[in-house]
Amino acid sequence: MAKSKFEYVRQFETDDTCLRNCYIVVRLDGRNFHKFSEKHNFAKPNDNRALGLMTRSAQSVMEELEDVVIAYGQSDEFSFVFKRTSTWFKRRASKLMTHVASQFSSSYVFYWKEYFAEQPLLYPPGFDGRVVLYPSNRNLRDYLSWRQADCHVNNLYNTSFWTLIQKGGLTTIQAEERLKGTLAADKNEILFSDFDINYNNEPMLLRKGTTLIWEKVRPNEAVTKMVKLPNAEEQKEITVTRSRKRVCPHHCDIIGDQFWEEHPDILERDDC
Repeated sequence: MAKSKFEYVRQFETDDTCLRNCYIVVRLDGRNFHKFSEKHNFAKPNDNRALGLMTRSAQSVMEELEDVVIAYGQSDEFSFVFKRTSTWFKRRASKLMTHVASQFSSSYVFYWKEYFAEQPLLYPPGFDGRVVLYPSNRNLRDYLSWRQADCHVNNLYNTSFWTLIQKGGLTTIQAEERLKGTLAADKNEILFSDFDINYNNEPMLLRKGTTLIWEKVRPNEAVTKMVKLPNAEEQKEITVTRSRKRVCPHHCDIIGDQFWEEHPDILERDDC
């Protein structure tokens, strides 16, 4: 492309390249989703259709950006973790964030009818994003643990709040007053003593959120192809193996060690 006298404006662009050897986390949050959920008649305290749509949209992001090694979501948020050696978009934060946000948002609209067949989409949803870097495996695990702990705190409160309204006959103001200053043990006691609900028996999806990872779905396949070997004048036929992978959801604890021991390929060595 020929240069012009206007090209100097590129000098105003700032360098937003993410530091090397760090995990890049892009976290999306629904913008004004309290209003959005009310307008679209989401079930309270949790709507499995909405959670399923969030997960499907997140899967679409991972299928588009294979360097996302793990994603975690709850309620109206999802965090996407790019491997620390990723070079996608030259590690530019703005490119990574906008691509994730646009892919997620468009997928949310695209798959809406699969989850809300009876409810038309009244207006486009919005998601904001941020990029945060984590230099070590411990830092990344603590971040994901923080988000899962937040899932537990929010879901326990919402479950207690809406149970007091839907089964206890309280108003929203009365329910808020009943829960003011209560600890987790107090909320568990209210649910069990007043409504015979054992919170630990609530679905893992609601208590633990959704973790997405890449997993093999079939044994390695042998594939024959023609390649030109080093120092060879002609191509030769060789057999290589390849594995089929897809993005799979898990509803489990990711704060403890068991999940990470069962999936050791997610984290990269800290000395990379």
